Amino acid sequence: MRTPQSRRFSRPLSLAIIVALAATTAGCARDTAKNDVPYVARDVGTLYSAAKGRLDQQRYKEAAALFDEVERQHPYSIWARRAQLMSAFSNYLGRDYTSSIQSAQRFLSVHPGNRDAPYAYYLISLGYYEQISDVTRDQKITQQALDALGELVRRYPNTRYASDARLKIDLVRDHLAGKEMEIGRWYETRGQWLAATMRFRRVVDDFQTTTHAPEALMRLTETYLALGVPEEAKKSAAVLGANYPGSDWYERAYKLVNDNPGKAYAAIQPGQPVVPTTAPVAADQRTLPGSDAIAPKDEGRAAPTPGNPNGG
Repeated sequence: MRTPQSRRFSRPLSLAIIVALAATTAGCARDTAKNDVPYVARDVGTLYSAAKGRLDQQRYKEAAALFDEVERQHPYSIWARRAQLMSAFSNYLGRDYTSSIQSAQRFLSVHPGNRDAPYAYYLISLGYYEQISDVTRDQKITQQALDALGELVRRYPNTRYASDARLKIDLVRDHLAGKEMEIGRWYETRGQWLAATMRFRRVVDDFQTTTHAPEALMRLTETYLALGVPEEAKKSAAVLGANYPGSDWYERAYKLVNDNPGKAYAAIQPGQPVVPTTAPVAADQRTLPGSDAIAPKDEGRAAPTPGNPNGG
């Protein structure tokens, strides 16, 4: 049973709690208003122009949020399709690659046959490509970039995006080969010859058109000799000599093979390799570009823009 005294104190106490809660809510509202883009119901043209204005001002996060708002407020307009791609493009410029990829993938799931689909695939590829890290780190993103670039080339081989994708595929493949070489050399320095051989063998089998192929063949010569199989070392040196007769890697392989004690085969002379038992690297594929650690961001960040929203 409540006494008069308890009733006398309960009302002021309840009022104080309400005031405190209101102050907290107001503070949260002020913080939200400070950090978020203010969204109000607008016609699609005004909203899209505001988003484009933020993009021109390089306020990429705000631009992406406003383009998303175009899609939310006007989902059935032709501007909604355009806004999806522009949101992906804004996030790409703002280096929010995860959001960019998600926006482009959402566009493809809703409009798979749209004429701007190649551009969406291109943005997905760039999103993965620009996250590639150096060969000392995990290369999951690198493989995703290769898969996305390959999908773009397979679906739209005659587009301007595919021509750029082909160049990037060569660079990405070279990067993956560099990772295999990094691991192989690590095993080799620890005397784990079989594990090292498997890594170098993969470079020769799967990445033979990359810049790492000559070194891989020379390293195979080393590891086969260490494993006590000189005939296999001879084959690796022969393939190396057939494809890169003037390279330093072949000179090293030649010296290794001919300095190996107890060899039961004729010496391989520089410039006069024996006929290899495996298919050589094609001569026109010996100088493809590549490096141990590509730097996608050094190539610039300009990206083609999708077509006019009033079309397709």
